Amino acid sequence: MKHTLSVLVEDESGVLTRIAGLFARRGFNIESLAVGPAEEAGISRITMVVPGDDLVIEQLTKQLYKLINVLKVQDITETPSVERELMLIKVNATSENRAEVVGLAQIFRARVVDVSTESVTLEVVGDPGKLVAIEQMLKPFGIQEIARTGKIALVRESGVNTEYLKSLESKV
Repeated sequence: MKHTLSVLVEDESGVLTRIAGLFARRGFNIESLAVGPAEEAGISRITMVVPGDDLVIEQLTKQLYKLINVLKVQDITETPSVERELMLIKVNATSENRAEVVGLAQIFRARVVDVSTESVTLEVVGDPGKLVAIEQMLKPFGIQEIARTGKIALVRESGVNTEYLKSLESKV
């Protein structure tokens, strides 16, 4: 199972290296990693997606807390949260099929950020499922390049689980 960990750290050089080293020494993979400033100056939030069962994640959490500069570790996998990723995707688009590519972009609320005679580059923001869906829809046109950020996530203070609400809507 994939777990999403939200880690608050002091914003000092070497913190990310120590965290990556911890995972490497134990033979664990980080599938997705995003780092940026948090709500307080001098603090950064690291959001990572890590495969493993609950026991493995519990051990990793304990090990993370042993590192200096780590302030808080939270497994938000089962917690209602807002999750987003950003993807830039460059797709073959000639004058014959450009309208169709742009039409698909509109359906997914993607933005056209660059156009050439042979391609269109789109910016897509959303949950990971949305990014996979648009990628699948654009594959037949020919994908030239993809760049994706790692997942970023914040816990929903409202406690509303939108995935649960979506499942209710689909049953109606």
